[in-house]
Amino acid sequence: MARLNIAVLISGRGTNLQSLIEACRDPSFPARIALVLSDVPDVMGLDRAELDDIPTLVVERKNYKDKKNFEEDINAALMDAKVELVCLAGFMRLVSDEFVDRWRDRLINVHPSLLPDFKGLEVHERVLESGVKIAGCTVHYVRAEMDTGPIIVQASVPVQPDDDVEHLAARVLREEHKIYPLAVRLIAEERIKVIDDHVEFDDVSAAAIAAVNAPPANDD
Repeated sequence: MARLNIAVLISGRGTNLQSLIEACRDPSFPARIALVLSDVPDVMGLDRAELDDIPTLVVERKNYKDKKNFEEDINAALMDAKVELVCLAGFMRLVSDEFVDRWRDRLINVHPSLLPDFKGLEVHERVLESGVKIAGCTVHYVRAEMDTGPIIVQASVPVQPDDDVEHLAARVLREEHKIYPLAVRLIAEERIKVIDDHVEFDDVSAAAIAAVNAPPANDD
């Protein structure tokens, strides 16, 4: 079985990277990590990759006079590693429209809310302030506008009456670790496709597993 070559772009401790590493350890998983690239040196995510003998590379933004040259070197590294899918996992740089266009429908991200709600930063603070009862996370294809793009997988979690940011964030992160490998699997197995900027599934079972922890439908 040919495995899909993925790259994971990080800036920090790499907990979502770890979930992908663990998934890819299974020889039956349909993807492999060909490269872990960080824009920050000496972060824990690089250590995680090196423990599994995964190639790593640091491309520091401060070493470039502009974003164009910075992204050109990232693109060159991805091409050298024969990457077919790029996974943003705590990569704390907004990529340019040109980068998004180059990797269109081959670039995904995980966000700690049920998009399209609560785009941007300080998500958990805003969730708690809003009074919503259900929170969650989303894996989606990346588009030029931040935190938009076709939704692949979502997971929901309850917001508890006594929640604070730390506890809610931890509960959501546990779900991120589940749905990121799931999204990669669906892509690698070609069980989804993007049509009219929406994700369509090849069968009912694929669509069902893409809504993790979804509350039961009301048939009344």
